[in-house]
Amino acid sequence: MTDEFRPLIEALCRAEVDFILIGGLAAILHGAERSTGDVDVVYRRTPINLERIVGALTPFKPYLRGAPPGLPFLFDAETLRRGLNFTFTTEIGSIDFLGEVVGGGNYEALLLHSDEVRIHGYRCHVVGLRKLVELKRAAGRPKDFEAIAELEAVIEEKANSSRGGRPE
Repeated sequence: MTDEFRPLIEALCRAEVDFILIGGLAAILHGAERSTGDVDVVYRRTPINLERIVGALTPFKPYLRGAPPGLPFLFDAETLRRGLNFTFTTEIGSIDFLGEVVGGGNYEALLLHSDEVRIHGYRCHVVGLRKLVELKRAAGRPKDFEAIAELEAVIEEKANSSRGGRPE
């Protein structure tokens, strides 16, 4: 389920990066089955956290996803500070670092709508299921609308199981 993302999650957690899982991995953690090709996180934009991100990912050679090979790119805290949302490829997988997201805001705003979970022995924050649906609606991409149907079915299934399987 989340094993393909284990190296990325472990690297971020070992470096004590403040982040919230969103996107497909969050959906999987909530019970969806739709696979995803990368890890999407909203990250705290403090100077110490930017340094932690750089420390966590530098060994895995992050590069801008979709950029032409050989394009000069310096992965450091100053680059992260000057930008906001980044999509990277690394030797251990693809990761999107989002300073803020449509429908959810920044790390501090989303933290209020997150749950703490354990993944591979590490404590992480994952955006709550209902907020995840809101984020996907706000993004408005065709793939997000497909995912919304599955997430709403997960919400309904959880509601039914909390009522003992009795419909309202």
